[in-house]
Amino acid sequence: MSVHKALTIAGSDSGGGAGIQADLKTFQEYGVFGTTAITAITAQNTLGVHDVSPVPAEMLEQQLKAVLDDIGTDAAKTGMLFDTDWIEVTASFVKKASFPVVVDPVMVATSGHALLKEKAEQTLVETLFPHAALVTPNIPEAERLTGRSAGSLQARKDMARELLSYGPGAVLLKGGHDPEAETLTDILFDGAEFHFLHVPKLDTTHTHGTGCTYAAAITAGLAQGKSMRDAVYRAKQFIHQAIDGAVPIGSGDGPVWHAAHRTAEAPPVTMEVERE
Repeated sequence: MSVHKALTIAGSDSGGGAGIQADLKTFQEYGVFGTTAITAITAQNTLGVHDVSPVPAEMLEQQLKAVLDDIGTDAAKTGMLFDTDWIEVTASFVKKASFPVVVDPVMVATSGHALLKEKAEQTLVETLFPHAALVTPNIPEAERLTGRSAGSLQARKDMARELLSYGPGAVLLKGGHDPEAETLTDILFDGAEFHFLHVPKLDTTHTHGTGCTYAAAITAGLAQGKSMRDAVYRAKQFIHQAIDGAVPIGSGDGPVWHAAHRTAEAPPVTMEVERE
């Protein structure tokens, strides 16, 4: 029996809602075997990130070597990379990869706690982006990376173009941080086409781990051999179901429910395509 495999290179969330915990839950729901290389340990719950302790960069390197030398992977994703040394270790493996890599440029937690040192942002762009099949910034991350404002759909298209110029194969600019919109729009851009994924906004506070889960779902789809467009579309369905089906956990911003897709109806995700 052949099993698809996916690797997550990210931080650990003790609250179980984000990071490697969210990634592994997502991989499992997709029927994909998940492996990990942990970059940092966080003391975290639904109320926020209380402390961060990085794993030594040398240990990250040993984890990656152990997984890839023996088990291998069909796709990988990065999440919290913490600082320059961890990015460079990750890049040393990613640039030799024969599998697609999804880079989620995790910078700041929902609570406002910094998860990537500011001085490491340029290293992330210069070292990892050119080797990524896809980068998945949300609006605040995209604004920080480009210095642009995401005030309109046209502005976001321009941001996606600029992010693509940094070297990845495609950009997924997520629209979940738009406070005014009733319909949220993600933009997938590969240089030839814009794909606009529309979904109704959900009135909920259960959004912890959405970015990690979304990127992990795309990674799992790519590990199964799906095209980028199909992997992103299915992942958008998955994350919408996970948010909509979330159950109350903790007293703050609760996590999504990764198993919601098992019983949920197909969500109202629509896609429009526009040629560049």
